[in-house]
Amino acid sequence: MSFQFGSWHFERTSYSSDLGEVLRGVLSVHGPDGVSSYHGNGMSIVYGAFQTTREAQKDEQPFRMPTGKVVTWDGWLDNRDELSRHLGDAVTGDSTDTEIVAAAYERWGTAALSKLLGDWALSIWDPRVQELLLAKDTIGTRHLYWHLRGDHVAWSTALAALVETEDLPPTIDEEYVAGWLSHYPATHVTPYPAVHSVAPGSLVIIRPNKFTISQYADIDISKTIRYRNDREYEEQFRAVFRESIRRRLRSHKPVLAELSGGVDSSSIVCVADQITAESHAEAPRLDTLSFYDPAEPNWDERPYFFIVEQGRGRKGWHIDVSSANGLIPCLGSVASGLTPPDCMGQDRKSELIAECLKANGNRIILSGIGGDEVAGGVPTPIPELANLIVSGRFCLLTRRLTEWAAASRQPWFQLSFASFRGFLPTSIGFAQQNAPASEWLMPKFVKRNRQTLAGYAERLQFSGPQPSVQENLSALKALQRQLECAGRRTRHPHEVRYPFLDRDLLQFLFAIPREQVVRPGQRRSLMRRALAGIVPQPVLERKRKAFILRAPIVSIAKNWSTLETITQQMVSEELGIVNAKKFQDVLLKIRDGHAVPLVPVIRTLLIEQWLRASRRRQLRLERKDVPYEIRDTVVCDFVSMRSAS
Repeated sequence: MSFQFGSWHFERTSYSSDLGEVLRGVLSVHGPDGVSSYHGNGMSIVYGAFQTTREAQKDEQPFRMPTGKVVTWDGWLDNRDELSRHLGDAVTGDSTDTEIVAAAYERWGTAALSKLLGDWALSIWDPRVQELLLAKDTIGTRHLYWHLRGDHVAWSTALAALVETEDLPPTIDEEYVAGWLSHYPATHVTPYPAVHSVAPGSLVIIRPNKFTISQYADIDISKTIRYRNDREYEEQFRAVFRESIRRRLRSHKPVLAELSGGVDSSSIVCVADQITAESHAEAPRLDTLSFYDPAEPNWDERPYFFIVEQGRGRKGWHIDVSSANGLIPCLGSVASGLTPPDCMGQDRKSELIAECLKANGNRIILSGIGGDEVAGGVPTPIPELANLIVSGRFCLLTRRLTEWAAASRQPWFQLSFASFRGFLPTSIGFAQQNAPASEWLMPKFVKRNRQTLAGYAERLQFSGPQPSVQENLSALKALQRQLECAGRRTRHPHEVRYPFLDRDLLQFLFAIPREQVVRPGQRRSLMRRALAGIVPQPVLERKRKAFILRAPIVSIAKNWSTLETITQQMVSEELGIVNAKKFQDVLLKIRDGHAVPLVPVIRTLLIEQWLRASRRRQLRLERKDVPYEIRDTVVCDFVSMRSAS
């Protein structure tokens, strides 16, 4: 992913021309294909190129339009051919994505943003009207941060660049910490209250006297798709899924696909092979990367990814992670890191991934993230049953409850209650969602951050879109928060692409009936039916992968003396987040073999490690009492912005 950084002093005509030197460390990672810059009118922009497509090799950024506007673009367009047809003589078939985006903005203004299909982060500087525009695509797979201070604003696709160049207040956002302890923080929240992230599908416009934040695009939840029979749904799924993967094979270098042996990653690889065999893929080759752990009885995926490899006639790159599956690789140390994932360090697993990327010449990784959430990987009947409740189809509801109760081996009453619970106020319906973590969290911290700790849960509404659509949007928001927090932990730069998060694929899956996606006893029903004959049957028919791992439990016992030392003087307790004694009691239960949810425990330890690393900067915890939301346009002056931050 290419790097962009900008610094604008509103009242100055001078600029800093040595930013490249200041950002040398960041640019060495994010801009390996050359560095260029723009300076003028108090504005300095630095661009570090990371080329992943043929057109990008001749890209020149920051790109200056004939009208004087300056565009910095990090991403790729899915619909460049379609946009080129609409733009006519303004572009050519060999135009770069940046040139097409610039021409689209000249033609349609901010209305062009909703037409840009793909993964991207964008900044446009207009010196004539003294206006800076920052925007991200609808899904939000890329980062774009901004920091406002007095008469100065800076932005970047890398958080480290702002930390290195800006004099940030020594504070940590409490909402960010609460989000990490549960279901990830909101997409506009960063570890530092003074730094904001551009949210997915949103637009920030900054002028010397004010700024505006607005949502320019989202998934169209009003659209519905109804076909005559199952076969038509299956055909359309194959077409949309295939197109999603073809788009992500746009690369001038070999593409690497994660192959875990599960249905999602295997489907991506098998369909990609089919596209490549038909000469419809731009990438010259598709490689695969598989992880396995012979020490984990629940996570030895070799029998399944071997089947896929045998079918494609090519062995992939295999990584044994048994030696890297400890609780936290840097447990007990104070590894530096701007975010919690950074404190995981450059462990052995990261080294092996970097070795794979370098050996194969890969710059792109295809990931199966999102398949569980959007393609029916989580076999819950609740969305469909909630639809029947809202529509008043109680006879069909009774029949479906009976079918699902038999398939899931759950009591009929339990399923019925779960279906109605989503309509209750979140303080009632989601009370149990906080239980595992709140056992050792400070009561005042829990009270202040109840909504965040509940995963920003929202009750289902009887009016508006169907409950299944509301649940889809909730799942998408959770994925967006996860992607916003994703850390880059390998030593070799690369770009991750997510076929299951293609906007057209999501639009299709959200618009069709829920009973097509998942059925009683048929997890991923539509996907399995549609890909029969493409994905090996043993993989399609396998049961859901188990996620009960022994490594964290063994690691707690093995590192008990270190853990005991950590819990005796926890930074998170000093900051009013964790009750160290209660947390130590939970660790004792795990060490002694009791069943305890492990994810909240691991996240608490990770937050503690991160706070210890940050403590050297004497950081304090801060809560924003007036956080902004991006549902409607927000207009602020700088004074109110500073007080809210």
